[in-house]
Amino acid sequence: MFTHFDASYPIHNRDNKQVDGTVDPVRDAELINLELALADLAQVEKRLERVRKDRKTEPSERSALEKVQAVLLADQPARNADLDKDEASAIKSFGLLTNKPIIYAANVKDSDLATGNEMVDQLRVMAEAEGAKLVLVSAQVESELVDLPPEDRAEFLESLGVSLESTGLRQLVREAYSLLNLSTYYTSGPTETRAWTIQKGWKAPQAAGVIHNDFERGFIRAETISYEDLVATGSEQEAKAKGLLRSEGKDYEVQEADVIHFRFNV
Repeated sequence: MFTHFDASYPIHNRDNKQVDGTVDPVRDAELINLELALADLAQVEKRLERVRKDRKTEPSERSALEKVQAVLLADQPARNADLDKDEASAIKSFGLLTNKPIIYAANVKDSDLATGNEMVDQLRVMAEAEGAKLVLVSAQVESELVDLPPEDRAEFLESLGVSLESTGLRQLVREAYSLLNLSTYYTSGPTETRAWTIQKGWKAPQAAGVIHNDFERGFIRAETISYEDLVATGSEQEAKAKGLLRSEGKDYEVQEADVIHFRFNV
């Protein structure tokens, strides 16, 4: 995934000076997109030159490269190329920059975090036209939150018209997970609680394999509690006593925020 940070603050050059002294996030975004497209085009054309000389090249790779070249020359990103499954697979390893989905993160002043501003509105129109997401982020606010005690953060954000759950950084993480079709489950023990990232739809053995291959290979069952139930009851023992601890098998599809203890044998 390519996370693209643009905002109501202008692009800077290597000397940390504004490119032309003006603020225009749409222009800045278009400039960066152009640079990415040119980099992709150079890679595609270089590869195409070799492919056309090599008779052993898979036809799907050549057709994919030609389609991508055409959209790049038409000032469109590689992700707009109409590729079939074989073609997409043939060029996946190239890691083309404009073939990746985009989230635009608009860095705004604290006073604009709740509602945005005129420049954010312009960037939103551009993002919607591309089918991309836009998230408002305030680097200023995020910096101040770090220095505040946890009990004061909610009040501070409330004064800006936003909640702790809707801060830019948290929204950005949620949108990124959604875009990449990712999910999170937890493991918790006496000394440590950890979050594990998996693809949505994964079954329990696959999820166990993220921790260790032995967990997947020797999977027996997954003892599962939802995060909400664990917090509401206060402990695993209380959740179990109330019948909220479930024993799930190999076909169980892990849900967002499950708290799991894996049983396995190798």
